[in-house]
Amino acid sequence: MAAISESAQLRSFNPPSRTTYLVLVLCFLTIVAEGYDIGVMGTIVPSLLSDPVWKLTPMEIGAMGSAALFGTLFGSYFISVISDLVGRKLLLISCVALFSLSMLGAAWAPTPFVFSVSRFIGGLGLGGVISAAAALTVEYSPSAKRNLNFALMYSGYSLGALLSAVIGIFFVQSHGWRFVVALGASPLLALPLLVWLLPESLDFLLAKGRETQAKTLAQRLGIDSSVFQRASRSAAPKPSLGAVFREVFSPQNFWATVCLWVAQVAAVLVIYGLGTWLPQLMRKLGYDLGSSLSFLAVFMLSSALGGILIGQISDRLGARKTIVAGYIIGALAVCGLTLKGSLVFNYALVALAGFGSIGVAMVQLGFIANFYRAHARASATGWAVGIGRFGAMSGPMVGAYLAAHNIEVQWNFYAFAASALVAALAIALTGDPQSRTARVDSSSVSLEG
Repeated sequence: MAAISESAQLRSFNPPSRTTYLVLVLCFLTIVAEGYDIGVMGTIVPSLLSDPVWKLTPMEIGAMGSAALFGTLFGSYFISVISDLVGRKLLLISCVALFSLSMLGAAWAPTPFVFSVSRFIGGLGLGGVISAAAALTVEYSPSAKRNLNFALMYSGYSLGALLSAVIGIFFVQSHGWRFVVALGASPLLALPLLVWLLPESLDFLLAKGRETQAKTLAQRLGIDSSVFQRASRSAAPKPSLGAVFREVFSPQNFWATVCLWVAQVAAVLVIYGLGTWLPQLMRKLGYDLGSSLSFLAVFMLSSALGGILIGQISDRLGARKTIVAGYIIGALAVCGLTLKGSLVFNYALVALAGFGSIGVAMVQLGFIANFYRAHARASATGWAVGIGRFGAMSGPMVGAYLAAHNIEVQWNFYAFAASALVAALAIALTGDPQSRTARVDSSSVSLEG
């Protein structure tokens, strides 16, 4: 008779729908807040450039836009590891509080330096939110819908950024950029809801040996605790930094890890490059401020809807080839913006660009989270996000460099399209997580007699 490892059993359990939706909605709301925080920079760039007090140059704007992303670099590496060591729930709530408070600091910053420091501090929290929310969403989703549910959860990023663009359209000219930034602190009001409703990871509780707490939580959530009680605790690695490193950099995972990191850098460069500079680039193409912000809104809305659609497709056809195809579509759309077509034509291209950049990247993070076993899932996702911060910091700076040197606007689009193609190639060279999981699970199966 075969005895399957605890981690394998937990991967296969299907929680009740109400539990899945509870975790999905709560994690979605935290990512909406994260999306607003990061997306607000693209919304206020035109206003910052025209600010008569600070008198900023494009390079200074690029550096300010990269401050939060630099913070997420540290947050992704260190805070995501804390999530695997001390639990997802507390870390997620603490990170939301940190980046929301930082928005107040940025809104009232007397100088660009203080603004950048506040954004950097907020970035520490942003780096931890993504990995913790990813780990919880994947764990509490049925195996057949993990890509879709992850895409639904992470669509909150695009909707948060869309919200920042919409608020910018209505308020940035009348109330100023500081008001738009200050609204990013509103998630503080939702913290009691997270404390009350968000469950801890059952994977984490079992790995820590807290079986009584895990059983109580499972009963409250309507999960049959016998699914994991029958498993041998000794089969699951205990949460430790060494165990995480052994999983992420094992011989069977090393090449895939490198490919995933390259894809993350390239994908995020496109997202933050276009997210920061798209309104300004469209102004250079002849559109006014209101229309330029509308392009950003379309970009974010299409990426949210596209991510959900791509999640559904990837659950049916496989995540890897779906991601590759999505990036190719996005690259072609970004190049098409150089043709300077009609307004409707350009809106359609911007929508496809959002679909083939942020939308695909949503599914890519779920692809990464599914690639590794539960005890390393948050850390592996967080490290990939952290590596991606190099692309996030580079994206605004690429646009800033091209703007500062008065290089023709189409080269911005060519640069971002090339980065999307690099992401497609890296994912194409990555192995299939399903075949990797099968190898891991087979190694933990013992046959008796």
